[in-house]
Amino acid sequence: MDEPRTQLGDTVGTQFVERNLDLVGKLYQRSIHPAVLDVARGRRLTSPLVVDLDPTTVCDLACPECISTQVLHHGQIGQDRILRLAHELAESKVLAVILIGGGEPLMHRSAGRIIEVLHEAGIKLGLVTNGTQIHRYLPQLAEMLSWVRVSIDAGTADTYAKFRPSRGKRSVFPQVIENMRMLAERKSGRLGYSFLLMQRFDEDGRVTDSNYAEVYRAGVLAKEIGCDYFEVKAMLDEDHYTVNQRPEDIAAVEAQIAELRGLEDDDFHILHSSNWQAVRHRSDTVQEKDYHRCAVAELRTTVTPTGVYICPYHRGNPKGRIGDIQSSTFAEMWAAADTGVIDPSEDCRFVCARHPSNQEIAVMATRPEAKLSDDFDPFI
Repeated sequence: MDEPRTQLGDTVGTQFVERNLDLVGKLYQRSIHPAVLDVARGRRLTSPLVVDLDPTTVCDLACPECISTQVLHHGQIGQDRILRLAHELAESKVLAVILIGGGEPLMHRSAGRIIEVLHEAGIKLGLVTNGTQIHRYLPQLAEMLSWVRVSIDAGTADTYAKFRPSRGKRSVFPQVIENMRMLAERKSGRLGYSFLLMQRFDEDGRVTDSNYAEVYRAGVLAKEIGCDYFEVKAMLDEDHYTVNQRPEDIAAVEAQIAELRGLEDDDFHILHSSNWQAVRHRSDTVQEKDYHRCAVAELRTTVTPTGVYICPYHRGNPKGRIGDIQSSTFAEMWAAADTGVIDPSEDCRFVCARHPSNQEIAVMATRPEAKLSDDFDPFI
């Protein structure tokens, strides 16, 4: 699964779910560990192992709290170029691609063909979507993706309309839920219902709008749809720092999560992100880092219509821009890229999902031969 890193609740989930949430454990998979060890020893890779791919910056929703506002509506990767890019990735050593944004990835007219090309090459695929276009690509999503995560952030149409309004000024909540039902009936991979906790305040600090009261209702809906998991995430500001909450609001959310855990079984899990963990424990929003180069940036990169960036956190940040696939092939771009342009100790002081992975890689080269596991999830 993609960021932010998620954890199981206090109940014990299946081993399958636990392993897929363990980003550090994923580094010790047999097909991944050799490349990770090369990075730990300071070597460059001929390609990253995972690519976050933004096919377009266009989105059909107009969410007021969207933290990607600055990168929206700046065009898309052209249809010819993105198909060539898909073939370039297929010929590389990339193991997994996440279609994400930026914008809404399924708004790109070539989305179905991109999925087909990458799937035929054996590349594992994930998708982060608002769900409005699922019906257009139902066969590909159901048969070719390892996972689909749908951002809903509500349990009712009224709340959805407040926080995820469409550009057409109508609530698309019924369409999204129906799309998820259709996908749940046919899926071969995992389907997730993502719930980002959001509040709005007036000048006096009073809450004017909130989706906090709908956590339980949304979780029940997720299970009824046929989702594999329901994920609760904390709100971030535009610089990716967690927004701390009032104790009474945290307690209200935690009570609903506790009630939802009664719905868990081998086919349905309640997850909460690492940033919600930080909020519920009233942790410092600043995560100090004592290293100056992000090792994970050599293993994973973010390709967008406006450039290639060191990671999703720095999407649109000129300092984090490491190349461009509009004027070069993916292999040429990667060979010339400087993945050390960002200093995590200065530029990544927010809570980063890959921080534990970086800490692990830092000591990996000095350890005796590691105990490796069979491959189970390439989305490191």
